[in-house]
Amino acid sequence: MTHINRTVLVTTFAISCLSLMASTSALKAESVPKDLLGFWSLDLESGEPAWMRVAEEEGRPVVQMRIYIGPDGPYEVAEVTNGRIKFSLKPERKSNGSKVYTQRNVEVGLTKGKLDGVLVRTPNDGREGQEIRFTGKRVPPMTKSAPDLSKVRFGHPISLFNGKDLTGWRPYESDKINGWSAQDGMLVNTTTKTDFSPTGSHANLRTEAEFEDFWLHIEFLVEADRNSGIYLRGMYEAQVVDRDSRMQGLQGVGAIFGRIAPSAQAGNPGGQWQTYDITLVDRHVTVVLNGTKVIDNQPIDGPTAGAIKTDPSSSGPIYLQGDHTAVKFKNIYLAPVVSAE
Repeated sequence: MTHINRTVLVTTFAISCLSLMASTSALKAESVPKDLLGFWSLDLESGEPAWMRVAEEEGRPVVQMRIYIGPDGPYEVAEVTNGRIKFSLKPERKSNGSKVYTQRNVEVGLTKGKLDGVLVRTPNDGREGQEIRFTGKRVPPMTKSAPDLSKVRFGHPISLFNGKDLTGWRPYESDKINGWSAQDGMLVNTTTKTDFSPTGSHANLRTEAEFEDFWLHIEFLVEADRNSGIYLRGMYEAQVVDRDSRMQGLQGVGAIFGRIAPSAQAGNPGGQWQTYDITLVDRHVTVVLNGTKVIDNQPIDGPTAGAIKTDPSSSGPIYLQGDHTAVKFKNIYLAPVVSAE
């Protein structure tokens, strides 16, 4: 009896090893098409902003992908078949700690040189799944050298907020509460939300106009333990919190959220006005916080979480987070780049 069990165990183990080796060999046998490697701005049927980066690390394909808000991986490619890759994103949970989640599986490849894919969302609670098709636009690689800002010429600064009403601005989400108003020369977001969860019931706000490269001046006020953000071209978030916030470094004031940490802590305490002067040229950013340069002409490696635009080669709005907590802004000026040698 013992001999039979041991034989079965050894045989099962051997079969498992052979299956694993076969799977690994199959993945190695068909590599990711070279034309699929790189950064892609995605266009989902659902309208959600999304992006994807496909790369090879130590001979194995790895994917980063973010759909609006949430983690971007990296995710290991599970299968490569007929030039198409399959992988799974981190499941979406209904709330922190919830047992209800949605599995997200992706298949993507190239058809006649054009990217196409499908995202399959499968809930674990019996609800009907959802299949979302998407296409993509290849984003050119970033230049190897930073732009020479001494050769950049800016146009005359324009005021983005007249201090009287919301002319030139509109809520991004039509189905959420609009807490924005003009009060005493300030652009004010009023909401009862006080926690740091990524979304809420109130709407974010964007400019009607869209911009390419520019210099932006904007002043903001948040109370202690409050949170908002300023998105450059709707793509890169300059963090808005107080100096003593629990969010520091890559998530602290002066940071391009999750991408570039400030070189110094130049923030003010909660309840005091703070000033950003931000220059964005050729996907490189310079951030001056309260008169101190904390980021100096550094490249931004992809859109930040919550971005509503994902194509760095296109224009985008100035976009303010209102689904977080209460915040005030004033003196919002933008000077567009008119020439860069």
